[in-house]
Amino acid sequence: MTTTETPEQAGRQRLHPLSPLLHGAKSLFVIVAALSWQSLRQLGPTHFAMVVLAVAVGAVIFSAVGWWNTGYQVVARELRITEGLLWRRNRAIPLDRLQSVELRRPLLAQATGLAELRLEVVGGGKAEAPLAYLTVREAAALRERLLALSGRTSVAVSSDAADPAAAPRTVTPGGRPLFSVSNRELLISQLLTPQAFFLPVGVAWVITQFVMEGSWTFIGIASTVTAMAGVLLQPIRRVLRDWDFRLAHDPDGRLLLHYGLTETRSQVVPLHRVQAIRITWPFLWRLTSWLHLQLDVAGYGAPERGNDTGSDRLLPVGDQHAARLVVGAVLPGVDLAALATSPPPPRVRWLHPVGLRFMGVGLHPDVLVTREGRLSREMTLLPYARMQSVRVVQGPLQRMLGLATVYADAAGGRSGAARDRDLAEAWALADELARRARLARRPAAPARPAAPSDLRQPADETFWQRPTQA
Repeated sequence: MTTTETPEQAGRQRLHPLSPLLHGAKSLFVIVAALSWQSLRQLGPTHFAMVVLAVAVGAVIFSAVGWWNTGYQVVARELRITEGLLWRRNRAIPLDRLQSVELRRPLLAQATGLAELRLEVVGGGKAEAPLAYLTVREAAALRERLLALSGRTSVAVSSDAADPAAAPRTVTPGGRPLFSVSNRELLISQLLTPQAFFLPVGVAWVITQFVMEGSWTFIGIASTVTAMAGVLLQPIRRVLRDWDFRLAHDPDGRLLLHYGLTETRSQVVPLHRVQAIRITWPFLWRLTSWLHLQLDVAGYGAPERGNDTGSDRLLPVGDQHAARLVVGAVLPGVDLAALATSPPPPRVRWLHPVGLRFMGVGLHPDVLVTREGRLSREMTLLPYARMQSVRVVQGPLQRMLGLATVYADAAGGRSGAARDRDLAEAWALADELARRARLARRPAAPARPAAPSDLRQPADETFWQRPTQA
């Protein structure tokens, strides 16, 4: 008896054969970590080891069955993924909605020479359809093929592209190197954080309590160690995440990011998908004139404050010169040193008695610039072509003072906020932002002589400070 396969089944490719072992190892680690020391004492070392072995075999078998029923295939301009045994799941991802493809290599994947591919699509709150695991060469080849089919690169896609081994690209950033972060500066920057700054205070308090009490219970020691670990975890995670951070440009004009120690990550970001750049000067970092840059890319979910898992880093730590270089590469024609802003009216001091002098907004030829902050100062650069909507919001206190806030929204819920502007000024600013956004989205027109009615204004223009009253 012979079986025939459909063309789609014949063209479907499987993940690497070692994938079940890696998935099983992760499951085993979680299960063993969930078992308590009490279980070890009750079962004894021998029986406990037998239980762990049985769980390991079961996890590997379960992962192998999942691997056997999982496959992927590129059909026309879609990536189709099939998985599941009892509940079959078929996904078709249109490549025209593809924003970027990230290649990750966790610690076990690095040891076995494998990699994981994650796709970011429009409107996705998380990575879509992670393919774990492929060889590094296959993952890099598939990433280039998907980006080429989505129109993000100029790489020609032929019928030979179906063979992942035929692609010559590598996973490490190639092209023109742009900037690399010193690991020494990365370590020092994490020492200049509130967690590291207050750690000696916490240690001194613990020692004082120990000396005064004269005794120390097991619960007290365990709770203290847990608290200290929680304080140190975030800076350590940032160091491991951003270790050996490198930026580069490839021949197709994309931004290449490579970083990580225990988990290396390689991202390809098309510059036309950049929604905004956020520049932050943390309070303690101002002692060394350092800052960090975040990149808002269409398709990435907006990371919450304090969340280190977002794919939005552009420069973990650097000085003004490095920031100026990187911003100029991501937003051509934008000079960070020339971005002037105008402050809100003086009566805003009743709402912001401390941070008034750090607030401002500026219209520049290509971007909207907003500034705010008290202890940590922040600047947002939002290209006009990326604006999705413009809002004028007025709270009860703002109505009493004749003020309003103008929000320029980009994809993913990101906003540039011109806070507490004069009401007439806010409406004039909103109208001008809407017009500039429409103009930036129009196809390039042939050059013509400048006219007084042109919307292209000088870089330091402050026309909205002189609104005409109706």
